[in-house]
Amino acid sequence: MQISEILKPEAIKIIGSSTSKKRLFHDIGELAESVLGYKASEVVEALIERENLGPTGVGHGIALPHARLEGVDRVCGLFLRIEKPMDFESVDRQPVDLVFVLLAPASAGVEHLKALALVSRTMRDAATCAKLRANADPATLHAILTDSHATQAA
Repeated sequence: MQISEILKPEAIKIIGSSTSKKRLFHDIGELAESVLGYKASEVVEALIERENLGPTGVGHGIALPHARLEGVDRVCGLFLRIEKPMDFESVDRQPVDLVFVLLAPASAGVEHLKALALVSRTMRDAATCAKLRANADPATLHAILTDSHATQAA
């Protein structure tokens, strides 16, 4: 599996700021609806439900919100870069500015976990994150994410 298989170029968005995690999830829902055709309210509900189990802010300014949804036929991703980092209740209590969202079929098993591991490995790479933070063009961000040496799952 490669990030290019789960992240469309149009599924990348740069936002100036977000006032709350819930507001961010609404932005994600709108992006998922416009790019992937999923119902925004269902995406928001699923992300909030998953977040209630425990925060998906993994540290170093990165969040990996993910959810399983009915009607989703394959694992797909969305990426947002937030220009003004926001509180996300991350494990290291640092504000978040890089958000990689995964949406998976409700029945997804190993594919969802493989995708999460792939994204996690990619986002743990300090050089990749530095490049993501230094660029504001969605096409460039897509190239960084999909061309990274870390984008292949074992």
